[in-house]
Amino acid sequence: MTAATLILALVTLQRLGELVLSRYNTVRLLARGAVEIAPEHYPLLVATHAAWLIALWIWGRNQDVNVVAFAIFILLQGLRFWVLATLGPRWTTRIIVLPDAPLVTSGPYRYLSHPNYAIVAAEIAVLPLALHLPLLAAVFTVMNALVLAIRIRAETRALKSARPAEPIGIGTDRSK
Repeated sequence: MTAATLILALVTLQRLGELVLSRYNTVRLLARGAVEIAPEHYPLLVATHAAWLIALWIWGRNQDVNVVAFAIFILLQGLRFWVLATLGPRWTTRIIVLPDAPLVTSGPYRYLSHPNYAIVAAEIAVLPLALHLPLLAAVFTVMNALVLAIRIRAETRALKSARPAEPIGIGTDRSK
């Protein structure tokens, strides 16, 4: 097994685990009265990320690993877990709003409105670069940017309709 294959296997397992966690959190939030906003773009988001992973498996599994780019990717994973930990049971891959709950203002949300999207955009570029696939990095960066333009617009509208931010660390979904 190559290092690239091991990396791709771990990233694939991570993403599958996140989908399970997201589904679990979504079910619990909906049971508490939360509502999903703009679900129509979600299949496009999932398709983009699935295509990215599939392309990495097709063209990257036997590549050498660029250690510097991979180190950046590992750093991004730490930031990703910071977002997940900050949102806790409120993290999902869908746009879920829990009425009357304050917005998250702690963790990375002190610095960015949508830190998870910045992290994901960087991951989509950096992992292909770690596998010496610059064209793949460019193509999926553009595809992801198009999807995020839809996603961020929908999420921003959803968050404006939510309760104003309070200084405690519980809030609406601000995930992928």
